[in-house]
Amino acid sequence: MKEFAGKTAVITGGGTGMGRELARQLVAEGCNVAMCDVSEAAMAETKRLCEVEKLPQGLRVTTHVADVSIEDHLKRFRDELVEQQKTDKIHLLFNNAGIGGGGSLFTNTREQWERTFNICWGGVYLGVRTFLPMLVKADEAHIVNTASVNGFWASIGMGQAHTAYSSAKFAVKGFTEALINDLRLHAPHVKCSVVMPGHIGTSIVSNSRKVQSGDGSERLNPDEVVLTRKRMVAAGVPDADKMSDDDIQAVFAERARSFLEDAPTTAAQAARIILDGVKAERWRILVGNDAKRLDERVRAAPEQAYDRAFYESFAQEVGWRLG
Repeated sequence: MKEFAGKTAVITGGGTGMGRELARQLVAEGCNVAMCDVSEAAMAETKRLCEVEKLPQGLRVTTHVADVSIEDHLKRFRDELVEQQKTDKIHLLFNNAGIGGGGSLFTNTREQWERTFNICWGGVYLGVRTFLPMLVKADEAHIVNTASVNGFWASIGMGQAHTAYSSAKFAVKGFTEALINDLRLHAPHVKCSVVMPGHIGTSIVSNSRKVQSGDGSERLNPDEVVLTRKRMVAAGVPDADKMSDDDIQAVFAERARSFLEDAPTTAAQAARIILDGVKAERWRILVGNDAKRLDERVRAAPEQAYDRAFYESFAQEVGWRLG
């Protein structure tokens, strides 16, 4: 697929981050976009940004509220798309929605763990299941599944468990690789790619907290404050046990800000890399220099990948301040 003009794209998680930037750049190239998200307000802002420059005549940008972990939501999204986009086929499917959280089998609840896994993995699986017939109807099509560097390295550093997200992203990577041959055998005009970003400047930290808690607040609840303090103590943060609740809230707010604003790769840059990868029909798209370096290091020394020295030297090399 060398150009996107006149095509129709589905984007999950289109309200913020890479989903928003994918929508903006696709629209700029003349592609119709149907996006879903759990936040109607966030999608409205994405749509407004897409429309800042006058849309080409007849181009459609539609928004649909859906939780990608719930199959009935995705089916409703599909049915709304058929009606509002006036089409029975799509050309691009970006399974982009994801959240963090539920990192530990010990300190997080089962509900938190499974919430993360069901969105990050289940949303990809159900997205493909739901929209595959519409992709097959197109003359050419491409599935783009967002995994992560955590799809080949199941850690975010030595001070924090990261099991739910990493497990989900490993599943996304394996599923997409298995799709390559499945599609060649049964729908050779449909291609697929697995996207593995490093640290990208998005609002995933604050958004994940909102989705996990269900309260839509930017602030931690009392239980989250307690858990965050315990994690900081375990990680060896000086005087973490003496910090006030307000101090802990400030630490979380700063982490969310830093993840968004201090990342080595912006969401807009990430979207451009992804779209260029689709045009080049690359099935494996690493996003960011940190992702490329981590991939090289894990392949070179897989048995050392979870040693403290491995992480510390990598973090120093690429400037990571995670975990």
